[in-house]
Amino acid sequence: MMQQNNTKISNGVMLNIYPDSVGEKFSDTIAMLKMGEFKDVFSLLYVLPTFFNSDLDRGFSIIDYDINKDLIDTKDLKDLDELQIKLKFDIVLNHLSVASPQFKDMLQHGNESKFKDFFINWNEFWEGNGVKNQDGIVIPEPEFLNKLFMRKSGLPILKVRFPDGTEQPYWNTFYQQITYNPIAAADLKNVKGLTEKQSLFIVAVINTAINDNQDFTTIDFENCTPLKSEILQIVEQKRSYLGQMDVNAESPLVWDFYEETLKKLNGYGCNILRLDAFAYLHKQVGESNFFNKPGTWEYLERIKKIAQQNNLMLLPEIHAEYGLHLHDEVANEGYYIYDFFLPGLTIHTIENKTSKALLSWAKEIIAKGYKTVNMLGCHDGIPVLDLKGKEVNGVYNKGLLEDTEIESIMNKIMERGGRVKNLYDPSGNKISYYQINATFFSALGEDEQKLLLARVIQMFMPGIPQVWYLDIFAGKNNYEAADSGGSAGHKEINRTTLTMSDIERGLKTEVVNKQLEIMHLRNTSNAFSGHVEINDAVDAIIDIKWVNGTTVAHLKANLETNRFTIDHSVNGITTTMSF
Repeated sequence: MMQQNNTKISNGVMLNIYPDSVGEKFSDTIAMLKMGEFKDVFSLLYVLPTFFNSDLDRGFSIIDYDINKDLIDTKDLKDLDELQIKLKFDIVLNHLSVASPQFKDMLQHGNESKFKDFFINWNEFWEGNGVKNQDGIVIPEPEFLNKLFMRKSGLPILKVRFPDGTEQPYWNTFYQQITYNPIAAADLKNVKGLTEKQSLFIVAVINTAINDNQDFTTIDFENCTPLKSEILQIVEQKRSYLGQMDVNAESPLVWDFYEETLKKLNGYGCNILRLDAFAYLHKQVGESNFFNKPGTWEYLERIKKIAQQNNLMLLPEIHAEYGLHLHDEVANEGYYIYDFFLPGLTIHTIENKTSKALLSWAKEIIAKGYKTVNMLGCHDGIPVLDLKGKEVNGVYNKGLLEDTEIESIMNKIMERGGRVKNLYDPSGNKISYYQINATFFSALGEDEQKLLLARVIQMFMPGIPQVWYLDIFAGKNNYEAADSGGSAGHKEINRTTLTMSDIERGLKTEVVNKQLEIMHLRNTSNAFSGHVEINDAVDAIIDIKWVNGTTVAHLKANLETNRFTIDHSVNGITTTMSF
């Protein structure tokens, strides 16, 4: 197993990819990394969670944390070790798939299941703090409901059927889907008084209703109407689910599961562990369901202790407005944080030819000693909400950009074909853009020089640079995938699978090779283990210098022309790279 090397983790460039983003299996990514052009370009590899067994949300609906053998072979991990590339994985703290062994056990055994309290029964959680509606769902009192932070329209619940026939609402913050499966005459064999002819009639009308997405209660069962209730019970029993069900962190079984999982990931060679959706884990009546305090901190401390036992560095993932300063709180606790501010700031910098906001943020990172992982594109979207200001306790904290500047970024990306993901209030009304989905290349107007400038800005910013595979190859918005991707289709705009032929063609282009050249320098130069100096004297110039003894890496970029040079000095001998 690879051992954690903090120096290398601090300085290395990280590739971000799905196991099947290149070719058909993870071994194709390994083959790409073995190519001469990729030698010493990456020290880290963030493999997204289709590495594990999952069924929804492109991996983030985890069934279990065993290796997905359709995509991964244990030999792949040995090959990475030989390449001296360390792994970063996700653990999805807040939820598990309905297909997880724990949830399936609960569906099978109901109230008798060992895992009944592994998940959160919505009605039991809100008991005494709301009133049941006509569908038997507790609606929390307004002062409680209005504090909930919604990630989809409507209440965050999925109604599931227990073996006793009761419908139980379970907390479901993110994705869900209920599928009614066609029935056959054999399913009706135990309905007394039903003739073979009537069975065939019922099968036909039910399956037509399923196909047409019709409300079953409106079906005319003709002379079988007295048996309607019994028949519909059979239909309901055959339904299936997709969904990411929130786990109940009050349950000791959940923490046993976390311990088992972190040990398992350590065994795969994991060094960095991203905590996905951790801020939704702690739930308490009367508080927001997002980053409760002190409960969230208590849970993080428990996770950190388990991580330390398994030699894992934690990276909590959190999206929030800059003005809320949650990033400050997480950083002050000693955690690495994601620099979700850099993508929008980079676009603002390039499009408006001003370095002021970008360099102000860079100086704040340095002054406050933040340990960051940054990115441009990623598997998700380009954050915009994160740049905003926020009123806290009656005082407005400014954002990194003004609202008009953020609006300008959003409009520019949308004009260039971006898609949006929104947030909702408890009534299901859209309240704001959350992020915009686009490739970073398309967000920059598919201008290769702008992409190179964005990449060098990222490489010279403080923090571990994480690079989305598709951006390296100047990937364009995939509208066909976005249009055919269902409710989460907007994300597929930036997830195009590259064939090995695509890789070979890309390696013959300047935009790919120049990015690899920049990243190779960032990954190998000792300058980036030293200190950084920022000169912000001229607004249209980016002047950043990294110094470590006699090794210096010096970026000078002209925002008027988008051209830049890198001077790299070792023991007084300087090499200049011009772009």
